[in-house]
Amino acid sequence: MPGALHRKITVLPGGKIEVTDQSLPSGEVVDVIILLPTSSAASHRSAVDILTEAPGHRLFKTVEDVEDYLRKEREAWER
Repeated sequence: MPGALHRKITVLPGGKIEVTDQSLPSGEVVDVIILLPTSSAASHRSAVDILTEAPGHRLFKTVEDVEDYLRKEREAWER
C-alpha cells in the first residue's frame, strides 16, 4: 500500500465526506487530512464588508449619523 493517497472528493450534504479505495486496509487506523480550497475573495475583504456581516451591523449608517451622535454626547457632557 502506498504511504499516502490523494483524492479530490465532493463534500456531501451535512458536511460529510466519503473515501473509497481498495488499497485501504480494513480495520486499520489512518490519518485523514482535509485541505479546504483557498478563496482569494475571503482573504481580501474590506473592513466595511466584515462590519456589515457582524451581528447588529453598524450602529451608524452615514457620516451624518455619527456627527449627530457625537453632538448629542457632547451636549450631555455639558449638562
